[in-house]
Formats: sequence, C-alpha cells, structure tokens
Amino acid sequence: MSEYEAITADTGPEQVGLTFLTIAHGLRGAVDRHMQSTVGLSLSRTKVLQALATHGTLHQAQLADTLGQAPRSVTQIVEGLERLGLVSRTDDTDDRRRKTVSLTAAGSTTLTAAEEAGSHVLRKLFGSLDPQQLKSLQASLARLDTALAD
Repeated sequence: MSEYEAITADTGPEQVGLTFLTIAHGLRGAVDRHMQSTVGLSLSRTKVLQALATHGTLHQAQLADTLGQAPRSVTQIVEGLERLGLVSRTDDTDDRRRKTVSLTAAGSTTLTAAEEAGSHVLRKLFGSLDPQQLKSLQASLARLDTALAD
C-alpha cells in the first residue's frame, strides 16, 4: 500500500479534507521550489509582485491588506524585493512614515518568468489527470469555494 493509499483509505469528510490539505501543501511546495530554482523567486514574493502588477503602486499597508498578510511580513518581503531591484519604495509625499511600493521594469520581467515557472509545474501535475478528472475536480473545488463563502 502506498503512502497516498494509506492516507486516503478513509473517505469521510474529515479525512478527505486532511488529505486535500496535505496535497495542497505539497503542491504549493512543488511550485515554490521550482520557481526558486528556475527564477530565484519564491511564491510569496511572486504574490507581492502580482498584487503590484494588478493594483499598481500601493502603500505597504494597502499591500498587506490586499495580500491578507501581516504588515511586518510584507515589509520583509518588500525589502528583499527592493534589494533585488524588483520593486522601488519611496516616501509618501503626505506622510513620510508611509512607504509607497512600485513594480520596476525588472520586477515585471521577473514576474512573467516566475508565473511561467509556476504554470509549468501546475501543467505537469494537473496534466496527469484526464479531462474528465479535471472537470470533476474543478466542480468539487467550486463547491468547496461556495461552502467557504456560506
């Protein structure tokens, strides 16, 4: 019996949920490792660049809110991205205690490469499912998303 078969022997909601969380954690790790090894950018850092690409220039507090993360965590990520030249931080003209964060041209280029690296892993892993399995999984995930909103 494989490790996966052992953890999926029970098909009750709780066990399936725990299996899902375990696999989701593994998927996140696989994407993160591939992105770091090919582009040198973690998934967490990529999410910051994505938020800036989507929303434009933001104050660090707005960026933290957008990402649903603690301001200190975002500050540390932004500082690292700034050292790499992927974002720029400037003092707010109205309040010098606030920092404004912008995506640089290098950040935009790196973001594109990071997103492609992440997509590569997802295509590989989810490509192991046949079209009907993908459709069924998508329907199940949509149902779980709806249940979360209730």
